[in-house]
Amino acid sequence: MESYQVVIIGAGQAGLSMGYYLKKEGIPFVIVDGNEQVGDSWRKRYQSLVLFTPRRYSSLPGLALSGEPEGFPTKDEMAEYFQQYVSHFSLPVKSNVEVESLTKKNESFHMITNQGELTAKTVIVATGSFQKPYIPQVFESSENQPFQIHSSQYISPKDIQGDSVLVVGGGNSGAQIAVELAEGKHVTIAVSHPFKFLPLKILGRSIFYWLEMVGLLFAGVDTPKGRWFQKQPDPIFGKELKTHLNSGKVKLKPRVSKVFGHTVTFADDTRKEFDSIVWSTGFIPAYEWINIEGVLGADGKPIHKRGVTEVSGLYFLGLPWQYTRGSGLLYGVGRDAEYLMEYLSKK
Repeated sequence: MESYQVVIIGAGQAGLSMGYYLKKEGIPFVIVDGNEQVGDSWRKRYQSLVLFTPRRYSSLPGLALSGEPEGFPTKDEMAEYFQQYVSHFSLPVKSNVEVESLTKKNESFHMITNQGELTAKTVIVATGSFQKPYIPQVFESSENQPFQIHSSQYISPKDIQGDSVLVVGGGNSGAQIAVELAEGKHVTIAVSHPFKFLPLKILGRSIFYWLEMVGLLFAGVDTPKGRWFQKQPDPIFGKELKTHLNSGKVKLKPRVSKVFGHTVTFADDTRKEFDSIVWSTGFIPAYEWINIEGVLGADGKPIHKRGVTEVSGLYFLGLPWQYTRGSGLLYGVGRDAEYLMEYLSKK
């Protein structure tokens, strides 16, 4: 059994940001992660993925992402940057370690992993937003279903069978995948709410620059601006999908209500057959491995205030809207890590 002062679970942007501040303060810690190497969370995503945040807003604390600050990094660039980040700050990362159970007894946390047991005085759960892929329960038969894949498993158009494809979900991943598939297939995208498109740049400056200037980008959930911003639907950044919809290259349908065989019924009661379905329907929390009373709510989500739980020594980092719009994203997670550092430095 290995014992540590602090264990960070997850070596994505949240875990690495927290590691940066702990290293800076000289607090002993270890980061454990289930992937084979740092950056795999980016490396395994679809080949054509390009971030909609420019490099200026895609860096972690203390080390700027190299390249043109206003340019947009690729997913492989981010994977390499994560590895560089670990090397640059000599962050202690243990790969291929999956935490299967987290409990607390007296003043210590106990973790059972696939590589043995760990104990710690403090634990930071930094497993991020992308946990368990969600696919809605709309199937009326398990027989003769079309080929289907979740967006987290999608790599390239070569993965998709047939000619007619339905992309379900109106987020940025679904938009990018629909545009890519439309180059060689007949694509329909189904969404539950109208699209809201925002340009990547206004007057030559990133949209994120302007969101920061008007005080929205880092507005907290306990502020009027933050409360308003949190209620807004996530926008689609860029104009490619809008152009394809206007030209008819991508067809638009409302929410999927049921699937029977290859036939999909939509909320407007229209039907259409598809060879394949790409479910870009997001993720749901997967914290079943946390066996500590009072940590999770009835919805399976962590109970916290800015990442601080009611359980002494247990924190979360990288949650969507943990405090701001960027809490679960590259440009905002460092601020939340710095906030948690105020608590950890008192331990």
